[in-house]
Amino acid sequence: MSPQPDPAANRPGTSTSSSGLVARLRANFLAGLLVAAPISLTVYIVWAVISFIDTQVSSLFPSSWGSISHYLPGFGVLLALIGLTVVGALTANIAGRLVLAISEALLGRMPVIRSIYSAIKQVVHTVLAQKAEAFREVVLLEYPRPGLWTLAFITGTTSGEVRDCFEEEMVNVFVPTTPNPTSGFLLFVPRRSVRVLSMSVEDALKMVVSTGILTPEDDKTVG
Repeated sequence: MSPQPDPAANRPGTSTSSSGLVARLRANFLAGLLVAAPISLTVYIVWAVISFIDTQVSSLFPSSWGSISHYLPGFGVLLALIGLTVVGALTANIAGRLVLAISEALLGRMPVIRSIYSAIKQVVHTVLAQKAEAFREVVLLEYPRPGLWTLAFITGTTSGEVRDCFEEEMVNVFVPTTPNPTSGFLLFVPRRSVRVLSMSVEDALKMVVSTGILTPEDDKTVG
């Protein structure tokens, strides 16, 4: 006896509904991934930083203090904040400034350590004291060849010996890599060669990290 055909197999819409269900499940999975991945990575990075600071700071104190940081995550961070505040208070008076000047003088006499300390000090002062217009403007730059454009950031106006090599105004431009904007290239570019955008630095970084998936809207076309 020949097998009877399954009526459901020829029922219209069965395969369509199955494919639609798979598409919805895939869309929900991707949506969940887009929501959970940034949160999970942020929590992981913050936890790793706190754990690292706890371990380093707790090692400077008696073992009993280290056990406290084991049960109270962030205790080492709190100690570090208190310690930095105390150091800042001490350096505000005459005796503290004298100790700081002597320490810097000693570091300045050490050949290798002198260069490292000077570089780190300049970077920290630039970032914390905001002595430079770093990452203030987002620009389009024709790079790495004519016809190709990339997002970049103006980090300041070119000065010093590099500026003396050119007759026109030059700017320091940082071209970030994708998807890791912490690395990139420093270029000295004529100001006329960059196109300044109204895009915020935050939106530009989001665009770089997302490899162009997150594209901010043009304020001129909104409203």
